[in-house]
Amino acid sequence: MAHRTARLYRIEALIRARGHVSFAVLREELEVSPATLKRDLEYLRSRLGAPIEYDRDLNGYRFGAAHAGPRHELPGLWFDEAELYSLLMAHQLLAGVDSEGMLSRHLQPLLDRIHQLLGSGEGAPAANRLMKRVKVIAALRRPVPSRFFERLSLALLSRKRVHLRYLTRGRGEVSERDVSPQRLVHYRNTWYLDAWCHRADALRRFALDAIEQATVLDGAALGVAMKRVEAEMDAGYGIYAGGERRWAVLHFDRQAAQWASREEWHPQQEGQWCDDGSFKLRLPYVDETELVMDVLRQGAQVQVLEPPELVRTVRERLAAAAAAYAPVAPSRG
Repeated sequence: MAHRTARLYRIEALIRARGHVSFAVLREELEVSPATLKRDLEYLRSRLGAPIEYDRDLNGYRFGAAHAGPRHELPGLWFDEAELYSLLMAHQLLAGVDSEGMLSRHLQPLLDRIHQLLGSGEGAPAANRLMKRVKVIAALRRPVPSRFFERLSLALLSRKRVHLRYLTRGRGEVSERDVSPQRLVHYRNTWYLDAWCHRADALRRFALDAIEQATVLDGAALGVAMKRVEAEMDAGYGIYAGGERRWAVLHFDRQAAQWASREEWHPQQEGQWCDDGSFKLRLPYVDETELVMDVLRQGAQVQVLEPPELVRTVRERLAAAAAAYAPVAPSRG
């Protein structure tokens, strides 16, 4: 399959470069039999829509004059077999995080072309098996309505402002605001929008599943340098952005150290092995909410060492959790 893909691309390149190429020259350049070359030419014409025709006067193959409009291209023909299977796997991975099929639906033409390039022979069953052997488990997914995702994507690409009706869960408040989209962020199985909020006059991050209405406006979006977006929105821990930056120090016991030492909690984290085989991790955060949740998931295998306010919060949460499981005294009656 890899050799055939290369031949198809080579046929295209030869005809495009020389204007017309004879059957004999194509055979010589490709080093194939007459039957193989005939099959390749027919495949290009009938399966891939290449406007290749034989010109008796020129005694060669050329692109037809009837297709003198937009330049003909064969997307993906430069991929070899391994690369095509990699694209199939990437599509399957995308489908695993794309809960509503928002992205994979738009990529379906590419998927169809990949299957077409792999053909209906021996490669096709292998392609189908591959699609079944890649599974992505997205736990705790928060689905996003496809209409909101598509509107925000359109506004982001066309550089338009958007009017949002947004639910701030922490306060239980619904607000109306105009924003200028800067980028979409996929994090822990849901989507967020980093945007300039014209009401707050600052960068804000919005969870797409908390949007109750989104309307693309005619006004042009305010541009914010991506370096500024990254500096302000990516400085904290997890999805939380904005606020004073602080540093946490976590101490993992010997067993948990085997995994914690290989995990990236934050791009700017600093790790240190201890003499007893335990592991210390130092990382920045601006809001303790998500960091506390991740620490609690580790149970007794991790201890927060710094800062004192984070130690206090985790201690209080653990005490509250233990109280919830305290034995209930029998009633006297």
